Amino acid sequence: MALDFSVLLRFQDALLKGLLTTLELTLICIVLGCAIGFFVGLARTSDNRILRGVSGFYVEFFRGTPVLIQLFWIFFCLPLLLGTELSNFTSAVIALTLYMGAITSETFRASLRSIGREQYDACVALGLPRWTQTTSVVLPQAVLRAIPTLLSNCISLFKESALVSAVGMADLMFVGSNISNNTARPVEVLTVVALIYFVIAFPLTRAVTFIEQRILTKLAV
Repeated sequence: MALDFSVLLRFQDALLKGLLTTLELTLICIVLGCAIGFFVGLARTSDNRILRGVSGFYVEFFRGTPVLIQLFWIFFCLPLLLGTELSNFTSAVIALTLYMGAITSETFRASLRSIGREQYDACVALGLPRWTQTTSVVLPQAVLRAIPTLLSNCISLFKESALVSAVGMADLMFVGSNISNNTARPVEVLTVVALIYFVIAFPLTRAVTFIEQRILTKLAV
């Protein structure tokens, strides 16, 4: 079979719309997931055994089960328990946010543990309230140290977002699959879809390496 990529010119608007949906979903889940991940990371470093236990179970559960199963459970099962319907977009946001929160919490936990004890002692000596310690002293240092790994997590989430096509959400992968079925040109369509993911993810991966080197140099000074 002769390859003909020109057939995709008729569907460029659909592919662009699917890409924008993917990026929108990814950005929402990154923001919400990082917020959850930071507080879960704090809970995992807490002196409270209950907080450590609950947060530890959450992290291990969402890191230890396939994202696709989590997505299916939230889309098909959670509405039955709640007695209400959830759209595929809402289900995707919940699933990917919870997953993102779990993986970023470990990133934040590692960065929090890397902050010297003298920083906490200085906060106590200055009489800073716990909230001020967290937001003004601990958070900026933890985020700075966590940035390279967080960016890697964001890239992973962008690629994992292709799974939401399984619940009928019109993301890039879903649109590409539909075009492939309608045109009977799976090689051309799926190749282009893969290249779109690559064109976005590869520069970000290189940026992570560059940023990591800059941060390490800054911390070493």
